[in-house]
Amino acid sequence: MRTLLLITVLACAVDAQQVVWTDVEALGVEGKGWADTKAYYDRLPARAEGKVRDPVWKLSRHSAGLCVRFVTDAPELHARWALTSSRLAMAHMPATGVSGVDLYLKTDGGWRWVAAPRPGKQLMNARLLSGLRTARRTWMLYLPLYNGVSKVEIGVPKGHVVKSAPARPVARRKPIVFYGTSITQGGCASRPGMCHVAILGRRLDRPVINLGFSGNGRMDPEVVELMCELDPAVYVIDCLPNMDARSVSERTVPLAKQLRKARPRTPILFVEDRTYQDAHANPGRARRNKENRAALKVAYDALVNQGVRGLTYVDGNALLGDDGEGTVDGSHPTDLGFMRQAGVMEPILRRLLR
Repeated sequence: MRTLLLITVLACAVDAQQVVWTDVEALGVEGKGWADTKAYYDRLPARAEGKVRDPVWKLSRHSAGLCVRFVTDAPELHARWALTSSRLAMAHMPATGVSGVDLYLKTDGGWRWVAAPRPGKQLMNARLLSGLRTARRTWMLYLPLYNGVSKVEIGVPKGHVVKSAPARPVARRKPIVFYGTSITQGGCASRPGMCHVAILGRRLDRPVINLGFSGNGRMDPEVVELMCELDPAVYVIDCLPNMDARSVSERTVPLAKQLRKARPRTPILFVEDRTYQDAHANPGRARRNKENRAALKVAYDALVNQGVRGLTYVDGNALLGDDGEGTVDGSHPTDLGFMRQAGVMEPILRRLLR
C-alpha cells in the first residue's frame, strides 16, 4: 500500500513538472470594460468603489462574462484558478456555474463546448482534456459567474506554448454591453458559457461585457454614468426584474438620455421583463409583469415622441418560451431558458449590428 501511494505521489509530481503554466493576465481577458480595476478580474473600475451602491460594487468583483481566447497546439489542456469565496454553489445553481471555468473550441461551424471541470475547493487544479492531435487551435475559457477569481492559469505539456488569440476583425471588435440583474449575471446557468450573454457572444462572434448585478440591476445613475465611458456596438438594458413600475417610470428616460448624450449613435435595446413562469397561478407575479412592462412601454414611447433615436424594444413574453419549463424557480433561467432568451435577442441584435 505504501509503495503504491509513493508511486502515485511521484507520478503526480512528474505530471506537475511536465505542465507549463501561463498566467491569463499575460494573455489578456475579454469582457472587461475598464483597465483601471482594483483587482485584475473585477468588472468595474476601482473608482466605482464608494460611488456605486455597495452591493453593486461587491457583485462587480465576480468574474461574470470574462473569458480568455488563446491559441495552442498542445495535446492536453489544464487550468488552475483561485476563487475569492468559499461559497462554491447555491441552492438553485451548481458549482460548475457559480465557481467553474468553461472551455470552448473554435471550429469551422462556430464555437463548440469541450469541458467544464467540477469545482470542489477554492484552489482548483484540473485537467480539462487530453489526447488531442497536435495542431494549432483557438480556444476560449469562460470564468466563474457568481464567484471572483484572484488568479487563473492555463497549463500545457512542456514543449508547447499558449499564446493570445489574434485580435478580432475591426468590424467585430466593439463589444455589446449588457446591463441587468441576476439573470444577466448568469443565474442559474449550469456553466459560465450557458448564460445568454455568453451564448450571444459566440453566435455573433463578438466581445460582450456583462454588467449583470444579482438583485441590483436597477438603472442606477452611477452605473449608467460609468457605462457612458464605454464605446460599445449596442447597449442592452434588461433591468426590470429588479425594479417596480414606479422606479421604471422614474429611471428609464434619464438613463436613455444619459447614454444618448454620451453616445449619440449607439443603439439602445430595452428588454421587457420576462414572464414569470408561475404567473398563470400567481396573480401577484402576473400583476408585477404587467405593471413593469406598461411602465417601460410608456417611457419608451415618450422617448420616441421626444425624438430620441436609435431605440429598440423587446417584448418579454417569448424570452423563456411558453411551456413553463425554462426556469429553476419561475424566474431564473435554466440552460434551456437561456438558449431561448438568446434566440429571441439574436436576430434583433444582428439587425442592430448591421
